[in-house]
Amino acid sequence: MIPFPDISPEIFTIHLLGMEFSLRWYALAYLAGLLIGWRIIVALMRRPPLWGDQPPMRPEQVEELLTWVIAGVVLGGRLGFVLFYEPGYYLANPVQIPVIWRGGMSFHGGFLGVVLASWWYCRRHDILALRLADALSVATPVGLGLGRLSNFINAELWGRPTDAPWGVIFPGEAAQNCPGIVGPCARHPSQLYEAGLEGVVLAAVLFLLVRAGGLRRPGQALGVFLMGYGLSRFVVEFFRQADAQFITPDNPLGHVLGGPVWGVTMGQLLSLPMILVGLAFLIRARMRPALSHGAT
Repeated sequence: MIPFPDISPEIFTIHLLGMEFSLRWYALAYLAGLLIGWRIIVALMRRPPLWGDQPPMRPEQVEELLTWVIAGVVLGGRLGFVLFYEPGYYLANPVQIPVIWRGGMSFHGGFLGVVLASWWYCRRHDILALRLADALSVATPVGLGLGRLSNFINAELWGRPTDAPWGVIFPGEAAQNCPGIVGPCARHPSQLYEAGLEGVVLAAVLFLLVRAGGLRRPGQALGVFLMGYGLSRFVVEFFRQADAQFITPDNPLGHVLGGPVWGVTMGQLLSLPMILVGLAFLIRARMRPALSHGAT
């Protein structure tokens, strides 16, 4: 077993006028992911040969797009968490919905928020949405990886109990509440599994795809991203502790469909459509000829 490292969730705290203002790793991960993604998209827009013809937008337009993406991430991520994971609580306490600094964000909700915000931006500026979606797909995994690392630092979203030598002893009463285990309870560091698969591996695959001319087939990078994230999340859910509201004495694994032994979690249920839609985009892109210079 590995003791949890002594890392504070807060980078620094400022005391001002009787109040505390803290910069947390989670907030920094969001900020860094958005800024790095912005620069990746700008770099893609400055390289017409990668697209086979003209990029879908001008580099200077990306900054305005970033504003829309941020709104989609925050609003979609929060509303997704409210609707998918704790609708009962927030229906009874609606004033808590905008209190995002106390936690509670859903990737699937944030993804849908970005899709809607980007689609609206494309309509306003006459941009081919599918090609912009490819660029966003290439830029996203870095932010996902940073976000999962911050989840680990915050000692949240940990995995199921394990006797593997790399099991981590997460702090807190909830993490140490492992039925049938006497003494310290080690859990899968599922946040690091996700950081590796959704962040490092998926980013590497998409980078290699771009270098091989993947952006010349509209929808191909989008399909790879959707399938890659969906499969990664589906696999990691076998090691990740389900959300507390889904766990009961008769359903210790927190399945939302199926039985207590065999079934799917909420994360897996939300990832299945991503896998299927990603496969459809990938097949569609591969069936069409790649764009080349001078193509329209």
